[in-house]
Amino acid sequence: MNVDADIANPIAASPVYPAGSRVNERGHLEIAGCDVVELAERFGTPAYIYAEDDIRGRAEAYLRAFAERTDSFEVIYASKSLPCTAVYELMRDAGLSVDVASGGELHMALAAGFDPARIHMHGNNKSERELRYAFEAGVGHLILDSFDEIELADRLLDGPQKVLIRVTPGIKPSTHDYVQTGQLDSKFGFGLADRLAERAVERVRKSANLELVGLHAHIGSQIFELEPYVKAIEVIADFCQSVDLQPELLNVGGGLGIAYLDSDEPPSIEDYIEVKVRGVHRVFDPAPRILVEPGRSLVGNAGITAYRVGTVKEIPGVRTYVAVDGGMSDNLRPMLYGSRYEAVIADRAGEVPETLATIAGMHCESGDVLVRDTELALPRVGDVLVTPATGAYGHAMANNYNGVPRPPVIFCRDGEARVVVRRETWDDLLVRDE
Repeated sequence: MNVDADIANPIAASPVYPAGSRVNERGHLEIAGCDVVELAERFGTPAYIYAEDDIRGRAEAYLRAFAERTDSFEVIYASKSLPCTAVYELMRDAGLSVDVASGGELHMALAAGFDPARIHMHGNNKSERELRYAFEAGVGHLILDSFDEIELADRLLDGPQKVLIRVTPGIKPSTHDYVQTGQLDSKFGFGLADRLAERAVERVRKSANLELVGLHAHIGSQIFELEPYVKAIEVIADFCQSVDLQPELLNVGGGLGIAYLDSDEPPSIEDYIEVKVRGVHRVFDPAPRILVEPGRSLVGNAGITAYRVGTVKEIPGVRTYVAVDGGMSDNLRPMLYGSRYEAVIADRAGEVPETLATIAGMHCESGDVLVRDTELALPRVGDVLVTPATGAYGHAMANNYNGVPRPPVIFCRDGEARVVVRRETWDDLLVRDE
């Protein structure tokens, strides 16, 4: 099949697909030199497929953007976005630090060879077991989230532990309510407006074990506006002055949005870092070491999910449903947040999409819909259907609803593909039974 360049270009130019994606000479979608239709045959579906070098390139872009503006910074991978050993190893080798939000994520980071000193331990309800594990491992920084946690950590420690206090600056960006974290009414951190953060600083200062080295503030995720970050930094600076705190570290969170649709225009990594560095340097003297925690913006657009079409159901005058062999067990975001995605028939990725369809999952829920009202090349049973921009939170939130085994994670690079997380089997569903 000869693919007209003008038709093929939209995939290559689209912000939602991994860097280097294209329609190949067979008319198939190609990721990192690998034919996605062939990958589906080889590894089965559903499958999470990543362009390994795209992840690496985004990590390097963060480091480069910082290095051009300051020599006092740290880029911390927010591993909740894609927690698997291969990604921890990639981020470690790229020179990033890592944040973990549970004992399980900590366990994976350590298994991947992360230097404990470069691990930041998060969580709004850390258990005694998790804290003991973190302290025994020697994690570099603990982010304190409540008075109960301050008391528990202080009791468990028998030596110094560097800590940051998480504060909620009262900034509410324009994003989904479920991923806003910086407003006063939040389960995370200590409020500034209600003076709980001030009390937290006082309590930590009285501890013989907890060494307060800085503050952490995160206002939310999937944010396209940069101005809220500036306001948050200004608010934190005022707070530091009010409690006579000169922070060594200031973690200004993550939250940079990505393109889920071709029409999305998120800020660049460079603009994002520029705003944070300039904002900190303008209101702090001396300026603290600046920490950021990207997750989604490192892995989100680097990954796709490949499915197999099982049925095409046309309801005359109403809708055409294209049902695939996955759904809410491998991508919960449309159900949790109403998230929108693009879709493409990987077998005919260069064809003009002319069929309006809704992509339905295979689960016994009417709400199990991955993409509503999207244009596809004429769908057929057996086609490989792809949803791009699923690199963040797909694997992390995957579940076994309806007894469905979780998909594999496939890394692609220079035309070679390898499994980094194997597909679950039906037998895996029984391994914890007693």
